[in-house]
Amino acid sequence: MSVALRNAQRAVPVRRALLRRAVCALRAALGASRFDVGLVCAGNALMQRLNAAYRHCPEPTDVLSFPFHQVAAGELPQPRCREEYDLGDIFLGVEYIHQQCRETGEDFDDVLTVTAAHGLCHLLGYRHNTKPEWEQMYQKEAQILEELNRLTGSRLRPLTAGLY
Repeated sequence: MSVALRNAQRAVPVRRALLRRAVCALRAALGASRFDVGLVCAGNALMQRLNAAYRHCPEPTDVLSFPFHQVAAGELPQPRCREEYDLGDIFLGVEYIHQQCRETGEDFDDVLTVTAAHGLCHLLGYRHNTKPEWEQMYQKEAQILEELNRLTGSRLRPLTAGLY
């Protein structure tokens, strides 16, 4: 199935082919290759509007995920027809991520990939509202990033170590 990627901002150049390949590999590591995923690269204004509307937090953020299915952490959806082979949509706050990377000196493409992994985990029911939920999600992120690292020679790790 496909990864539909749309760049809805102009502030930060995005290497779309690189990001699409990474998300395809991460989706495969999750066992969800047969599911479509929508990926939107968004600027701060859009992320702020979405964050205010859906999380009541009127600030830009790095990632927002909108699952098509409601599943328990780690479960794959059980679609009944072709139209339901959809994990949902991930909005990446690329302008926000780019600003953070400038401050921390981290590689933008790497952080974008790790943030997409985080968003994919949210589409599959992972949360981080409590420490046990965070630990479960962190382990899944580490697992799929390790698979991506094996395929690409990267050394990516979840960004949220020690936080929930």
